[in-house]
Amino acid sequence: MPTIKFVKEDVEVTAADGANLRQKAIDNRVDVYTFTGKMMNCGGYGQCGLCVVEITEGLDNLSPRTAVEEKKLKKRPGNCRLACQTLVNGPISVVTKPKKKK
Repeated sequence: MPTIKFVKEDVEVTAADGANLRQKAIDNRVDVYTFTGKMMNCGGYGQCGLCVVEITEGLDNLSPRTAVEEKKLKKRPGNCRLACQTLVNGPISVVTKPKKKK
């Protein structure tokens, strides 16, 4: 079973192959949303682009970026993902609410 390490929160959880990253975060009380995102998120459908996370380890253990992610994350580095669109297939480390790099 894959492990997901949420770096800032110092929380490590196990997940089934193909588990949705956003759902695993919510199930384990890890907050992926900034203040605005808490009030205006789309509920995991990829429409708002507010559940951005940075993958620091295990990028190859994730599903490929979706078309929605390519559009919403075009100004972000390749290791940024939308948690709601990301399926976990192996061990990863995640930074929630990463700062936008100028």
